[in-house]
Amino acid sequence: MSVPLYLDHHVDVAITEGLRRAGIDLLTCREDGTTTWDDERLLARADELGRVLFSQDDDLLAIANRWQQERRGFSGLIYGHQLRISIGQAVHDLGLISQVYDPEDMRDRVEFIPL
Repeated sequence: MSVPLYLDHHVDVAITEGLRRAGIDLLTCREDGTTTWDDERLLARADELGRVLFSQDDDLLAIANRWQQERRGFSGLIYGHQLRISIGQAVHDLGLISQVYDPEDMRDRVEFIPL
């Protein structure tokens, strides 16, 4: 089973398009109507949908860490700093994670890209 992704509204559209061309199951915040939601609500929304959130927003790292400490469950977070990963590398790594991991592997976990 592959890992379905939920992409933060800050994610470059080229990453979204590259993942779609690769056949990756994803939903963007734009498509879901959540572009104005704060980071905590986005992480909760991804969990409601059973999707792993991909973001390039540092604030989400702190939120995910706090949720881990509080043992508050979430579907997972993948983080890639905008200045440390190219669009091509992001598409490659997100596609790999999506295809190799199971949703349960990502549960309550933070994964950093580039791998």
